[in-house]
Amino acid sequence: MQILMCLSVALFGGLMLSRLAKLLKLPAVTAYLVAGILVGPYLLGAFNLSGLGFTNFKEIENLGIISDVALGFIAFSIGNEFRLAQLKKIGKQATVIGIIQAVFTTIIVDAALIGLHFIIPDKLPLPSAIILGAVASATAPAATLMVVRQYKAKGPLTDILLPIVALDDAVGLVLFAVSFGVAKAMISGKVDLISVILEPVLEVVLSLGLGFVMGLLFSFFERFFHSRSKRLAMSVTFVLLTVALSMLEFKVFGIHIAFSSLLVCMMLGTVFCNICDFSEELMDRIDRWTAPIFILFFVLSGAELKLSLFKDPIIVLIGGVYIISRCIGKYFGAFTSSSAVKCDKNIVKYLGVTLFPQAGVALGMAMKAEALGELGTVVANITLFSVLVYELVGPYLTKISLLKAGEIKPDGKTSARKMENLAQKA
Repeated sequence: MQILMCLSVALFGGLMLSRLAKLLKLPAVTAYLVAGILVGPYLLGAFNLSGLGFTNFKEIENLGIISDVALGFIAFSIGNEFRLAQLKKIGKQATVIGIIQAVFTTIIVDAALIGLHFIIPDKLPLPSAIILGAVASATAPAATLMVVRQYKAKGPLTDILLPIVALDDAVGLVLFAVSFGVAKAMISGKVDLISVILEPVLEVVLSLGLGFVMGLLFSFFERFFHSRSKRLAMSVTFVLLTVALSMLEFKVFGIHIAFSSLLVCMMLGTVFCNICDFSEELMDRIDRWTAPIFILFFVLSGAELKLSLFKDPIIVLIGGVYIISRCIGKYFGAFTSSSAVKCDKNIVKYLGVTLFPQAGVALGMAMKAEALGELGTVVANITLFSVLVYELVGPYLTKISLLKAGEIKPDGKTSARKMENLAQKA
């Protein structure tokens, strides 16, 4: 009963605040995150009234399956952006920009934090600074996708944005694994080439391979059904199954084998959308079905944000340097690379800003870094602090960039109720 009450309060709070956000011309994602803070342990939860808010972070962690499922569907939806017809137009540009801006961001953040390390070596160890540089490369696909959908953004910037966000996370995983291996080598004094080079490459390749196989199976079984409801049910089945399989971890000849659920589900969607001739209609139905799950995902993300981090001035200082240097890296990395491949002027000007949001993938990297003990705790705290800032500000900046690029109508999205009334009159 308490879990159902908390979920209903979370959904209700997110929906009601989204109406206020509309009046303030803010993205709905921001409203969902703020709603999460309101129902989290610092506000409603602090009254210790079971069912009316999350009284502690353990309650939120126990609902982690909702976040896993939501991220799976988000990645699956992004796969829709990798249709071959579209990739022929923007594939080369997206690949070049995705790789260069991620690497450039890592270099800029590493340089800034290593410089800060020499000023406060006791507070920011060198291995932590190196890992944070790799964490900085990751972008949040969820927030970006939700803003694009809410405002029905269309245009060159939107077309290239989602593929870059997806590729960005693949590059980020490799950069993180290499940086994590270097940090461990600095601590132990031993260089492990398997964990630094082989395992991250294997994770990306095997994730894409698993997603490809699941995409073929999905496309095969989907054709056995003709009703929309059963096709939708089969789609949900395969996304859930793919998320579950992507959680597998094991060792083969001493090599740690793991998968990225984002990459696996993205490839699942890519294969399906390029093979199945009715995929476009089905993807639209899935988007509608998953709306409540996405709202819960962002509300729970907001509830997880630890506001207590603001109390530590050192965390605020390091976090501030991290945020500023990451923004510089993302903006100028995207600006120079998009200029080099001769993109549309609006892409060159605004793409970097749309890559500011950061959440799920970065948090996953930070949690893995905690295995390093106290050094990893520094990484986790800085990442949590930056996510708190990015998630509240990032969606709004994405909206403004798409608006200035002319890919969002100034009046926002059209009301479904108005559309229905117009249809009836017609």
